[in-house]
Amino acid sequence: MNLLLWTGHVTEAHVPLFRALRDTGFDGVEVPIFDASDPGHYRHLASILDDLGLARTVTATIPSKACSPISNDPAVRQAGFDHLSRVIECCEALGAEVMAGPWYQPLGVFSGQGPQPVEYERCAEVHRRVAPIAAGAGLVCALEVLNRFECYLFNTCEQASDYLDLLGEPGFGIHFDTFHANIEEKDSVGAVESAWAKGHLRHVHISENDRGTPGKGQAKIRETIAALKRLGYQDWLTIEAFGGTVPDLAAATRVWRPFFASEEEVYTEGHRYIHECWAGEGE
Repeated sequence: MNLLLWTGHVTEAHVPLFRALRDTGFDGVEVPIFDASDPGHYRHLASILDDLGLARTVTATIPSKACSPISNDPAVRQAGFDHLSRVIECCEALGAEVMAGPWYQPLGVFSGQGPQPVEYERCAEVHRRVAPIAAGAGLVCALEVLNRFECYLFNTCEQASDYLDLLGEPGFGIHFDTFHANIEEKDSVGAVESAWAKGHLRHVHISENDRGTPGKGQAKIRETIAALKRLGYQDWLTIEAFGGTVPDLAAATRVWRPFFASEEEVYTEGHRYIHECWAGEGE
């Protein structure tokens, strides 16, 4: 379960939530690392999550233009590398398995045109330097494919696969999200199958078309999960949903109205629905 439903900075105060998720049947939590200044904070969280038997992944971003990996300014790209290095240090302290998210360009920042070959080259330069550090921390690196209203570098799995071929780092792969695919892919299931066939699929977000409770919208969640099971996918299926609990997050994710009755509905009914889909029930 992605914890962005509740917070952008996870602390010990969320222990009751951890317990509720564990008792619902979740295997782990996805922790946002937006503040990478204190690895010790995440080391403490790791001990709590270990005691509860919860594994963890991480979602990360590029926080601003000042550290964009696609900038034409070498100093800015260096700042991007420094930021990602700090995030990886925190991931290692947390004991995370996957570093997911759109950590290739700042969100909501556009050039006025589509992605340029030189931008992919600049990004690859930064990611190639990051790769051995992430490998040393035992991390799978999964780059999230987002919709065109949030970024422009990777809007489809095909674009992301082309980049991975350019990058040439086996520790990197695609982070697929059913919400974004619902907007951008002509065939969500086909996109998953293609990413799998190329050996690029590393992480999956289960997110409804309105960012609410999985199974209560029109995103092709059931079909995607059926395809993943058929293909032999055995990695994370992580629920991502957004509400109005945290005003800054609500504004960033454009949550202007309620999408569900409660956060508990999202994680209990979402968990049930994913298991139902995996079992092939209700088809």
